[in-house]
Amino acid sequence: MTSSALVRDKDWWRGAVIYQIYPRSYQDSNGDGIGDLKGITSRLEHISKLGADAIWISPFFTSPMKDFGYDVSNYVDVDPMFGTLADFDGLIAEAHRLGVRVMIDLVLSHTSDQHPWFVQSRSSRQNPKADWYVWSDGKPDGTPPNNWLSIFGGSGWQWDPTRMQYFMHNFLTSQPDLNLHNEEVQQELLNITRFWLERGVDGFRLDTINFYFHDKELRDNPALAPERRNASTAPAVNPYNFQEHIYDKNRPENIAFLKRFRAVLDEFPDIAAVGEVGDSQRGLEIVGEYTSGDDKMQMCYAFEFLAPDALTPQRVADVQADFARAAPEGWACWAFSNHDVVRHVSRWGDVVEDKDAFAKVLSALLMTQRGSVCIYEGEELGLTEADIAFDDLQDPYGIQFWPEFKGRDGCRTPMVWDAGHALAGFSTAEKGWLPIPPEHKQRAVSAQQGDEASVLEHYRRFLAFRKLHPAFAKGKIEFQPVVGTVSSYTRTLGNETVQCLFNLSAEPSTVTLPDGNWEVLDGHGFSAEQSGNEVTLPAWGAFFARYA
Repeated sequence: MTSSALVRDKDWWRGAVIYQIYPRSYQDSNGDGIGDLKGITSRLEHISKLGADAIWISPFFTSPMKDFGYDVSNYVDVDPMFGTLADFDGLIAEAHRLGVRVMIDLVLSHTSDQHPWFVQSRSSRQNPKADWYVWSDGKPDGTPPNNWLSIFGGSGWQWDPTRMQYFMHNFLTSQPDLNLHNEEVQQELLNITRFWLERGVDGFRLDTINFYFHDKELRDNPALAPERRNASTAPAVNPYNFQEHIYDKNRPENIAFLKRFRAVLDEFPDIAAVGEVGDSQRGLEIVGEYTSGDDKMQMCYAFEFLAPDALTPQRVADVQADFARAAPEGWACWAFSNHDVVRHVSRWGDVVEDKDAFAKVLSALLMTQRGSVCIYEGEELGLTEADIAFDDLQDPYGIQFWPEFKGRDGCRTPMVWDAGHALAGFSTAEKGWLPIPPEHKQRAVSAQQGDEASVLEHYRRFLAFRKLHPAFAKGKIEFQPVVGTVSSYTRTLGNETVQCLFNLSAEPSTVTLPDGNWEVLDGHGFSAEQSGNEVTLPAWGAFFARYA
């Protein structure tokens, strides 16, 4: 058994940097054009050198892959596409040897329609699992029970001719929702959680955590006024945004289940969970509910920084202030990119000429926020959103809403390791599951490694700088009034106060430091001109000083 380099720390998650891996796209070890667990294991040193504290692996369970693993047909095995349970054990051992914790993605709100539970549930109205999913008769005219909608388009109900009833699905029609009002369902999900904890995982990312329960009375959702619509959870062209989702998700019964889930985590040492809260109106409020106290989730993330809204200094301050109001006891986990949204260098920087400088300042801004941090694979290379032709699309979401919404494939293209290979070192196959854009190959790890001016070396350098100052990970945050294009705040822990300045502009900007004796910090790779308390930041520049 490989020895572990992990340090026992029940609080490791607070301020941790978590590196998200989308397994289909990280590294292919067997030449079939699809990434796998052995491939991830072979690349863990890259993550260790980067300076991440943990990895989060998107689903690798047995699945028909209609939604690429988020439609689970067996929660306690690995899909053959990704390898075996033994491969997963090897991944855990190697990660722990390198001092990296492993979190896995649990999808507890729904399964695949090919899961044996659903196959049995749909077979009749009297079988032992008949009530494991959300079933309902239609209205007298045969239409669905209510107005609930699917995030992937259309009604949230699908007719089943065997039971002569509708079943609920928040996502694809092949992803029926589990009925967590059923005690047996809850217990089985907790058993699955224990299975992976006993296997050695260090925590979980909980998919769609606010979708677990539905209203037992199946009441209609109210309409949402146009001025309140927000396209952070679903694209603007999706009528899902036209409702206030108070009955199909966000139910108060979820609190009790999360406490049961946390009690299972607490049976094991040093375990943490981060929940994904998908709601465009009440996201931060729900994060507050789910992370308050010490008996629910350690941390959650909402979509504030994953939304299309421009990232301005005022927005950064407003989001943190809104979170502090909504979740005074809670802990956030922030991300700018993930497997579901347009990569942030493109989402916010389409017209920015110096995308490397833009990527660097945004990474420093993200990694100095109060909360934990998720980095999405390829972000450390400054990858942009890939433009995928319709004929190459794999994502059913994009196929449904093309061309107004092109889906999620543009952020899921394979990781680029070696600029000299046809598939950039991702695979020896002739073709990958998604194409790799030529501009991505130029940003491969091999092209950036050792170049101190590269985005990759910046991430390594800044993560090392961050570790030198615990205030970044666990300290309080206090914003100063916004001046022009500069985001200005302090991070304080104990006797250390660090002043942070970020110029979110392509033009230089001069600001005045608060009164005090400031010691300029270096080692982060940014440069600025200082004259007394006046600091001139170059375009996309940053500045850090410690109160002495």
